[in-house]
Amino acid sequence: MRRRAAKKREVLADAKYGSELVSKFINQLMYSGKKSIAEKIMYDALEELARLTKSEAVVAFEEAVNNVRPQLEVRSRRVGGATYQVPVEVRSSRSFALGIKWILTYSRGRHGKTMTEKLTAELNDAFNKRGASVKKREDVRKMAESNRAFAHYKM
Repeated sequence: MRRRAAKKREVLADAKYGSELVSKFINQLMYSGKKSIAEKIMYDALEELARLTKSEAVVAFEEAVNNVRPQLEVRSRRVGGATYQVPVEVRSSRSFALGIKWILTYSRGRHGKTMTEKLTAELNDAFNKRGASVKKREDVRKMAESNRAFAHYKM
């Protein structure tokens, strides 16, 4: 049996834009504790995104993340020896985390010279509702819709 739920840590807003979402994204982008490098990549990508979208950097970034974050997902549930994929609504904190993770995963997998260019391209695609991370959200939604028959097995 579990003892107690883990306490949620407060994420401090980032220095340049004062946004918690940007700060979380930088933390996910970071490798081996090299935060200054992750910040440079992120801030350069945000400046380029602002130039491409002709809007404010943080507003464009938040719009891109909102276009990627899922509303529904499927969870496995065992009932009488059979495993069902049960569609459930995604908590807001998890949906932001998934959106960030998908954007980073697909930007790392892109062809490009630097991580800044790859991240900018993926964020721009997400802002325009196209690209691999938006496709991932649609695939997750379709999976949940097709398993709507098992919704009565909710957890």
